[in-house]
Amino acid sequence: MVIAGIGHTAFGRLPGRDTVSMNVEACRKALEDAGIEKGVVDGLFVKVPTSRFESMYGQKVAEAMRLQPRVGGVWDQGGATNCSTIGFACMSIAAGLCDVAIVALADNPKTGTRAAYERAGGDDAAYGWFGVHAGYAMIAQRHMGEFGTQAEQLGAIAVAARTHGANNPHAALRLPLTIDKYMESPWIVEPLRRDDICLVSDGAAAVVIMSEARARELKVAAPVPILGFGQGHTSWDVPQRPVMTTTAAKVSAQTAYRMAGIGPADIDVAQIYDCYTIAALMTLEDYGFCKKGDGGKFVEGGNIQLGGRLPINTSGGLLSETGMPGLQMVMEGVRQMRGTSHNQVKGAKKCIVSNQGGVMTTHSTLILGV
Repeated sequence: MVIAGIGHTAFGRLPGRDTVSMNVEACRKALEDAGIEKGVVDGLFVKVPTSRFESMYGQKVAEAMRLQPRVGGVWDQGGATNCSTIGFACMSIAAGLCDVAIVALADNPKTGTRAAYERAGGDDAAYGWFGVHAGYAMIAQRHMGEFGTQAEQLGAIAVAARTHGANNPHAALRLPLTIDKYMESPWIVEPLRRDDICLVSDGAAAVVIMSEARARELKVAAPVPILGFGQGHTSWDVPQRPVMTTTAAKVSAQTAYRMAGIGPADIDVAQIYDCYTIAALMTLEDYGFCKKGDGGKFVEGGNIQLGGRLPINTSGGLLSETGMPGLQMVMEGVRQMRGTSHNQVKGAKKCIVSNQGGVMTTHSTLILGV
């Protein structure tokens, strides 16, 4: 299978835009990028908008696009949804359920409502557990206590994302960051600072999926092969987990590596879900780029910046490009494999993409190649 086309709206503050119209725009641009007509699309996989759930939302998007897909609907694994639905699209095509599929998402928490991110966290709300920040802060505290991870090491992840995002004309936040400035940023929930936490962004993105043979028939100009994908879901809420410092990202990555027939040493560039810096750090560990507990050391010294050992989030990630959950990271992986990124990794031939939802609750992995 290949990703044949990619498309997106502007990122950031988009007043007056609803999610359906943004999805349509992103899908149209993805089809234009693939150089194909809408009429060949018979699969539509849509992520539910996090900000406001709508029943039959996938069908609303299909209607707006004037499509009647053979396979269609809406999926929800939080931020893990997009890599997962790419996998579902691949399996549907392989099974003959559809021929050409679009995977899309849109949301508008910046100008709509962000209530979904702020709600109380179950029974533990009585003890101050409000919103998603508390869960990630608890995990970060545990990682620091267990492995000696330092604030400056979390800051190295934020600095890398902001450095890359500053060079991306599509990024919502194009402001470089230094470690000193990071350490001056205010606490949100200790030990997490403002710059540890992703943006809140409006926007939409879409990718077109088909078989390699179909891409040749349709004369797609720059298809990017999908080498492997996998999922792994911790599922339990944070207070119920016996271990906080390892997640099902490990299972997800191992599945994808096995399908692709490669390992961590073969990866040239990575797009690592960075809703919080601690999530990116733990994903690097769980993906096998370093030993568990060594993530802090791994990200130091520019190792994850352009020119380093493993450049990550080369478009700026959720910390700089857009807080939109996940599909933008797939698009940057495609650009890296095409050689068209604004922060291109020279000679890159393999890219791994991580998506994560909830509070490290769900996880999905995608491996792209050339």
